[in-house]
This record gives sequence, structure tokens and C-alpha cells, in this order.
Amino acid sequence: MGAKGLLIILAILAVATLVYFLAPKGKKRDGVVQALFLAPMVVTFAITVGIPLVVGVFYSLTDWNGLSFKNFVGLGNYIKIFSQNDYVYSLLITMGFTVVNVIAVNVLAFLLALLGASDVRFSKFFRAAYFVPNLIGGIVLGYVWQFIFNKIFTLAFPVSMLTDPNLAIGAIIIVSVWQYSGYIMMIYITGLQSVPKDVLEASGIDGASGLRTLFSIKMPMIANTFTVCLFLTLVNSFKQFDLNFALTAGAPARILAGKAIQSTEFLALNIYNTAIAKSNYALGQSKAVVFFVILAAVSLTQVYFSKKTEVEM
Repeated sequence: MGAKGLLIILAILAVATLVYFLAPKGKKRDGVVQALFLAPMVVTFAITVGIPLVVGVFYSLTDWNGLSFKNFVGLGNYIKIFSQNDYVYSLLITMGFTVVNVIAVNVLAFLLALLGASDVRFSKFFRAAYFVPNLIGGIVLGYVWQFIFNKIFTLAFPVSMLTDPNLAIGAIIIVSVWQYSGYIMMIYITGLQSVPKDVLEASGIDGASGLRTLFSIKMPMIANTFTVCLFLTLVNSFKQFDLNFALTAGAPARILAGKAIQSTEFLALNIYNTAIAKSNYALGQSKAVVFFVILAAVSLTQVYFSKKTEVEM
């Protein structure tokens, strides 16, 4: 740490100490203490999220080239991106992938959680085995499965799924579900284990079947777990990048409206290719802002309705 950094820290500590001792005793002083403890988190959030977000929105309204800008173009970049077939296509397939992936991951994860939380033999081994794929990074996982699709599956099928525009997204879904289900499974297991045993015993005494207990007792009592799992899966699916990049890199191409576009280029990869590969930073930033707005709106909507369902259940 340089001398300037040390001086800044000492100055902050001095100001914090001065504010603490000048504040009157009682609730006001407690409030000052709470604010001082919260300040590092607020400052960190502002530096890493708040300020870049504001600056990014500003740059999306200019002709920014990554270093500077000359003109203020207003909504020109936003109008341009929605007139591009490849961007609209990426947006649509990302939404479609998100819907299918969220359903598939949560259904499979919940079924695995029922097995992992049961008293069957080797249940702990099953938990560990199902969780292992989540420990593998998306880039490594993509290249491993690329080999499997191109070299192993082609022994039984004439064409690799990765070379067919109609099947390549299905390949990404398969790998994504295989990777992420184990992580969501562990959250479901935690929720299932939190269900009071005396309630389950009471349902057994009353003669409730296993399915009746599952749908009428276990699932309603872990409604908050469903909210968390749906939120995590939704955000992870919508932001899918590393697996998409390593497994297909957007390929193979397909013809849409007379033009060749990448058939598996999800939104995050489209933004990356626009800003980094094509060096069109202003346009890429505009796409990133739209990406943030859509993701925030969808996530908040999902949490709102999930919370509402919790109350009803």
C-alpha cells in the first residue's frame, strides 16, 4: 500500500472517530456506529456497481470507443441494436433457454434432493456425486463436453448436436442442467431437512401417503426454498456466458432474413462479441444496459410472485 492510500485510511478513521465522539449518547450514537460499520459495504458497492452502472448508462448514449467519445447520440445506439436481427435473435433464444433451463434444473434438482434427503443407502454418496459437476468451471466443462458431443456421441449418432443449428441449444441445456442441478439440489435438501419431524410423523399417523405428505406438507413448508432456487437458476440461466463460449462460441450459423447469424449466441456472448471482438464499445454498452434492465425486471417479478405464493401456501 502506498503512502497516499495509508493517509486516506487514516483520514477516514480520524473522521469516523470524530463523528462518533461528537454524536450525543443514546440512539443517535448507536446510529452513527451502525452507519460507520455499514459505510465500507456502501462504498464498495458504489465503487464496484453503482458508479460503473451510471457511467455505463452515460456511455451508452455516446459514440464511446473504449477510451473517449466525441458525440452524444442519445437513444441512437438503442434504436440501432433493436434493428439488428442477430441481437433480437440472441434476446429471444436467451429467454427461451432461460425458461427451459429453469424448469429442467429445478425439477431434476428437487427429485435428486428427495433422494438425497431420504434414508436410502448411500444417500450421502449420491449428494456428493451429484454436486461434483458444479465444482468444474464452465470453460473446462464446455471443452470436455465438446469432446463428448463430437467424439463420443457421434459413435451412436451420425451428426454431432453441436453442428446442427436446431440441436445445438439443446446440447447447451443438457450440459447446463447436468452442471447446475447438483448445486440447487443441496439447497433443496437443506429445505427438506428443515421440515419438523413431528409434523411428518403426525401425517404418517393420520394415514397420509408419501405423495400426499410431499405436496401438502413438505412443499408448502419449503416455499421460501423454491423462491431462492428459482431466483438463482433464473439469474444464472439469463447470464449464461462461459459455458456458451466454450461449448459452441455461438456456432453453428443459421440463415435468418437472408443473413447468416450465430444460432447459439446468447445475450451475454452477443454483448461480449460486440464490445470486445468487434470493438464497438458504445453499442456493446447499450446492449449491456438493456440486459441489466431486463434481468432486473424479470428477477424482481419472479421474487414478487414467489413471495406472494409463499404467503398463500
